[in-house]
Amino acid sequence: MSDSSHKPPDQTPNPLLTEPEFVTPIDGAALTPHPPKGRRAAAAFIFFTVTLDMLALGMIAPVLPRLIESFLYGNTVDAAQMLGLFGTVFAFMQFFCSPILGSLSDRFGRRPIVLLSNFGLGFDYLLMAWAPALGWLFLGRVISGFTSSSIPTAMAYMADVTPRERRAAAFGMLSAAFGLGFVLGPAVGGLLGTVSPRLPFLVAGSLSLVNGLYGIFVLPESLSLENRSAFSWRRANPVGSLSLLRHGSMLPIAGLLLFGYIAQQSLLNVYVIYADYRYHWTDRTVGFSLAAIGICSAIYGALLVKPTVAKLGERGAVTLGLIGGAIGYSMFGLSRTGVLFWVGIPFLNMMSITWPAAQSILSHKTSPSEQGQLQGAINSLRGIAGLIGPGLFTYIFSKSIGADAVFRHPGAPFFAAAGMLLLALVLAQNSSTKGIAPSVS
Repeated sequence: MSDSSHKPPDQTPNPLLTEPEFVTPIDGAALTPHPPKGRRAAAAFIFFTVTLDMLALGMIAPVLPRLIESFLYGNTVDAAQMLGLFGTVFAFMQFFCSPILGSLSDRFGRRPIVLLSNFGLGFDYLLMAWAPALGWLFLGRVISGFTSSSIPTAMAYMADVTPRERRAAAFGMLSAAFGLGFVLGPAVGGLLGTVSPRLPFLVAGSLSLVNGLYGIFVLPESLSLENRSAFSWRRANPVGSLSLLRHGSMLPIAGLLLFGYIAQQSLLNVYVIYADYRYHWTDRTVGFSLAAIGICSAIYGALLVKPTVAKLGERGAVTLGLIGGAIGYSMFGLSRTGVLFWVGIPFLNMMSITWPAAQSILSHKTSPSEQGQLQGAINSLRGIAGLIGPGLFTYIFSKSIGADAVFRHPGAPFFAAAGMLLLALVLAQNSSTKGIAPSVS
């Protein structure tokens, strides 16, 4: 399915549908299928920025519980409760701050937001490494929720510099960056944590600062002055930002993303405890399985998104990914041994095709001056999922294995996740890849 509008040479083009309205060149020249080296370097910088952000988050994941526990004199129960609070606050900051940074990038440009986030995240991790008390560590986690909310700006940058027919592939590469960071982060953090639980924070902070310094020299601005929009708190707050998704045919795509993000929370919150309860896996086996998920995600995002979209179109790619994801979650839930679970991983990771294709559809429906707000709204959907998912899936799991089990099957959380993807599939079939949302003033 083609998303482009083709007009005869002698007809006046519709400014809402022609390519220049959606692709903002860095230097005012039209983008070509093979951008100049400077632009390729900028895109590579954005890729590495997302990778380093995810790497840093992954690096601190294995050591943060230990560091919290050390402040609580080894009390594991209190540490678990505090870790849950840390996670909820981080998700709330993502939900609240993502649209703010996205809208600020629509007003002041992408470059300053991306660079300030790099430096802010770097100094924040150094603060957490130094934290002399639990309150300081908590403050650092709050700040990291704000500074890591620059991911939408990175997405908007890629939308600015990428022709619309190649945006799904560009978002796929950023999805690969997520997967790469997911694989490497916990492994590196675990190794560094054996030396000191504070060392991963020091390394993560240093990498962010070095990346920010490098970006000063290689990252040009992607959003031209004529395509910038005034900052408005009405649009920058989470509710106002999400209102952008109500326009045109964007709502079904936004709905399927929300269902998909909530389903993904089953992996983040019950995956480890499920594998331990049902398969009695060691930490090593769990780590290998998580690495396999991350590797598949990186491969699919980097290599399969572009040919799949070229063959099936964006909506077809979304549909394929949702079907694969539903099969994968079902296999997780049905597997009595770890064998079927491992076989389900490649199916589950077909969702890595869905995310960039759906984001590309939404970016086509949004004007250049609203790309930052759009990506902020998408990240707010992730924040909503982060607020809903942990409690939902842990509750389902507890009610599927205990003495008072409502549905006695430990795979119930993954069945629920598969059901959400089937609901998302219904929304996908009622969506359209054509049209553009009107500008929200």
